[in-house]
Amino acid sequence: RLNSSPLEVNQLNDLPIRQVNGAMVYIRDVGQAHEGYAVQQNIVTANRVRSSLMVIQKSAEASTLDIINRVKAQLVKIEAGLPPTLKVTQLFDQSIFVRAAINGVLREGVIAAGLTALMILLFLGSWRSTLVVATSIPLSILCSIIIMGALGQTLNIMTLGGLALAVGILVDDATVEVENIHRNLSMGKPMVRAILDGAQQIAVPAFVSTLCICIVFVPVFFLSGTAKYLFMPLAMAVIFAMLASYFLSRTVVPTMVKFLLKEHMDEVHHEGEHLKREPGIMGMLNGIYERFNGAFERLRERYTGALEWVLRHRAAPFWIMGGLLIVSFCLIPFLGRDFFPSVDAGQFRLHVRGPVGTRVEEMAARSYKVGESIREVVPAAEIHTVIENIGLPVSGINLSFSDGATIGEADAEILVALNANHHPTAGYVRTLRMRLKKEYPDMQFFFGAADIVSQILNFGISAPIDVQVRGKGTGNYAAAVEIAREMQKIPGAVDVHVHQVVNGPELRVNVNRTLAQESGLQQQNVASAVLISLASSGQLAPNFWLNFKNGVNYNVAIQTPQYRMSTLDDLRNTPISLSGTARPQLLGNLAAIARGESPEVEDHYNVLPVYDVLASAQGRDLGGVADDVQKIVNRYDPKPGMVRSFAKSMGLDGLLDKFHLFMPPKPLIAGGNTVTVRGQVESMNSSFIGLGAGILFAIVLVYFLMVVNFQSWTDPFIIITALPGALCGIIWMLFITGTTLNVPSLMGAIMAIGVATSNSILLVTFANDERCEGKSALEAALSAGHTRLRPVLMTALAMIIGMLPMSLGLGEGGEQNAPLGRAVIGGLLVATVATLFFVPVVYSLLRKKAFSGDPDEQFEREANREYKERPA
Repeated sequence: RLNSSPLEVNQLNDLPIRQVNGAMVYIRDVGQAHEGYAVQQNIVTANRVRSSLMVIQKSAEASTLDIINRVKAQLVKIEAGLPPTLKVTQLFDQSIFVRAAINGVLREGVIAAGLTALMILLFLGSWRSTLVVATSIPLSILCSIIIMGALGQTLNIMTLGGLALAVGILVDDATVEVENIHRNLSMGKPMVRAILDGAQQIAVPAFVSTLCICIVFVPVFFLSGTAKYLFMPLAMAVIFAMLASYFLSRTVVPTMVKFLLKEHMDEVHHEGEHLKREPGIMGMLNGIYERFNGAFERLRERYTGALEWVLRHRAAPFWIMGGLLIVSFCLIPFLGRDFFPSVDAGQFRLHVRGPVGTRVEEMAARSYKVGESIREVVPAAEIHTVIENIGLPVSGINLSFSDGATIGEADAEILVALNANHHPTAGYVRTLRMRLKKEYPDMQFFFGAADIVSQILNFGISAPIDVQVRGKGTGNYAAAVEIAREMQKIPGAVDVHVHQVVNGPELRVNVNRTLAQESGLQQQNVASAVLISLASSGQLAPNFWLNFKNGVNYNVAIQTPQYRMSTLDDLRNTPISLSGTARPQLLGNLAAIARGESPEVEDHYNVLPVYDVLASAQGRDLGGVADDVQKIVNRYDPKPGMVRSFAKSMGLDGLLDKFHLFMPPKPLIAGGNTVTVRGQVESMNSSFIGLGAGILFAIVLVYFLMVVNFQSWTDPFIIITALPGALCGIIWMLFITGTTLNVPSLMGAIMAIGVATSNSILLVTFANDERCEGKSALEAALSAGHTRLRPVLMTALAMIIGMLPMSLGLGEGGEQNAPLGRAVIGGLLVATVATLFFVPVVYSLLRKKAFSGDPDEQFEREANREYKERPA
């Protein structure tokens, strides 16, 4: 073992370098070896206290809550071994938002289940029947969780949102079956016969209804990008819960009915029979049910009279539906479009960019002043933490995992976390946008995605709108600047800026190669000497020293002290020499130093250089801002019109060029270069196209499923005539509540279509049964509306009540699923009216002949008629 490495830092100063004129020169003669630190390029303060910031990220398949819980558990062990003066504080914890959002969804689901159970109790008037129906909710949810767990899914906001979405329709199969069993019992049938007949009569309609609700979610699996991975778990949760609900309605529900409801049905509500009065709470509930049932029967009679009038004046519903469709679709342009609704996560993220070339110390002072301005806008009682992250991250690894907004030491990220009871974050952001621009005109400010949802949707970009000028043209940067100038005039467009900085200060050292060669030097010697003096030898020849006392390797770097290199003259006096050269040369004797500019960051997209113009939206929907941005982009990179595109596909574009027909305007950038809109807008447009096509595809799938089931093209067409009403209700609800068209609201539209179809199936199948008994189409339609009013209203109200807590958007992250609940409620409100009035009218027009069945069906009809004619 040689003494190659000193045991202490001070011993490095005693290492000999060379002998000059018989005297030995040591390191201590030309420099000082001491324990120091690298040139600082990053400063972090937490609540005005200098700190070190450690950001922990997770992989895509890991659970946020699981990772954070394990990190917190390790921190307890780590802190035990740290010096007592070192304080470790947990700053930005995304699990708080995630856990609050999950608790909010769970709370909404529990409230929805409770309200649904109360509604069923009100309609059925029997706590035993309510218990039977309500039992299917937790059982179906547990079945869905088990299946999703087997498929590798986790409990998160989307899966729990899907289960909360399904709460309102999980009782559908059980409710319809219990109600139908009650109806058969009212005919005087024995318990077992009533259960078997009640289950058999709605077995196929319920199965088709369940499949219709499941099928409408199939297009979600064909989405692409973020929307697919966000909503595929939601769709899976709903589908598995619905299939489990149908299975339970075929097995558990009839069994519970047999054992919970007595043979003589003390609590069953026969037509015209008063319930048995009992003391206490049950007596009070029976009294409430009697009053409700009386009111419902009066409503039924009024509805029957109204339906009878509508069936006699069948032109009126078509005029009303047509007018409603026209007015509703005229409202679509006023709804606006967003990818996802904005979520108030109780934090915001401000990026500050100082003048180009600003040192990190100066940028820290500027950032401190900006922080003071923030504290003047946001009350101190609402501020939990303010983190200022100035300059470049410590390592390239940290830089590679950032969103790319920070490009130099003149950049700073200010992250502000608010306390639980705070005013809307968007209001503070709006105020700061206006104030900071006026107070610091020489600095640039823009707000980035602070919450976890927006960061995912932006795909690592600091803004939702990204206009890329791509190509090798020399005028592309000027085009990007001009595009940014025009985008700033767009109403609602904020934080518009060009991401790339092209005027970073530089010193150009122009070496006279002839003089260097005459001195025995080369370009490499000059470059190495300058680089070592300014950036240390760690850039060229990394070297490490092991401290035997603590077992830590330290990077040994040689560098001129920064205070000795503060002017151009100091740089010119840098010695340039070869090993063994007696007379070194000064840099100023070999090179001329001139000031210049160069890009601070270079970006490429698919190999080609690119300039990014980034922008966000405020006070306006993202789709509206993006449309105006696209108009500007089309002027710089115009696309050929439809006629010219068609001619090009047919090989006739040369003929159009000859006569100068349908020529696109001349682009404002050089040929071969392109201007495109990317970012969240691109994902939003592709998701909208996918979901829009998915809704149409779902309607077609549902239609053909019913064609196979009914063995008819007419009945499925009659059933889907309620869907235009659902679409109108969705549009009106979004318009009234000020909700934009977004991915969650489109998901709600898909759900509303499935439930509306389910209710129409109940009505049409019963009307067909009535026609089997020889009734005319008008009589069958009237009878179906009269008899199926209760299950249709129960199903629709269960879904509406179940969606009510979600539609309010309460709690952390509640804004994300609120459009979904509102779309479902609006769609079902109008679709239910269409099912009860418009569908019977269409049925009476398209089914004019009486139905003639086979002998077995005739025998079954006679048996049912005998049961109906028996006294109760």
